[in-house]
Amino acid sequence: MGVRYTAVAIGLLFGFALAGSAQTGGGAASERDGTSASSRVLPNDIDPQSFSRLPVLKRNNMKTEDDKRIYDMLAGGEGKTVTPTGPAAISLYSPKVAEAIQMLNQYLRFHGVLKPRDYEVAILVAAREFDQQYEWSGHEMAARRAQVPAAVIDAIKYKKDSLDGFSDRDALIVTFARESFHQHRIASDLYAKTVATFGEQGTLELATIIGDYAMAAIMLNATDQHLPPGRSELLPVK
Repeated sequence: MGVRYTAVAIGLLFGFALAGSAQTGGGAASERDGTSASSRVLPNDIDPQSFSRLPVLKRNNMKTEDDKRIYDMLAGGEGKTVTPTGPAAISLYSPKVAEAIQMLNQYLRFHGVLKPRDYEVAILVAAREFDQQYEWSGHEMAARRAQVPAAVIDAIKYKKDSLDGFSDRDALIVTFARESFHQHRIASDLYAKTVATFGEQGTLELATIIGDYAMAAIMLNATDQHLPPGRSELLPVK
């Protein structure tokens, strides 16, 4: 995997930096649909560079050579800088956690058995369940690029119960994810349908994707990660 490809992969997987850039370039539509980050007042405990409760860690803040190796991996190569906002920046406070999460994400996205659009649909449900603006703002654009229908994105965004018009595959992913969060179990008939569609490996990986991005949402919420200037809140504000 080349340096450029690695940087793109990490941006999509962990920092959502590229998705954020795409949204900024999306122009007026994004600003009309959401609340601009630049229009909000940050709480007193939010760092003005990281836009979270944790100040930005630079490479020279890393304690060991192995920690610096992990920093370089998340940055996309030696000499590069980790995006100051998002899960990657936050996870650097525990470098081994950062490495493990990045390796899991890399496998699920590039070597797992689910399709890219399956991956993004599952992520959107997890982000919505935790009302995670940062996670959603990155992955709504990624979902559109993966050709997830607007109707599916909107149904997840606005928590619509009806899945009428969904493909069987999309309806199954949304139902599986919602039951995981709301019922804390998967009914036997739903499990059987999921295995019939995705296989046993795919079903396990679907559950792992949901859990992975639920974990990211909890990390972002715990550190009160705000959107940086140029990115808008796309989820309905309570």
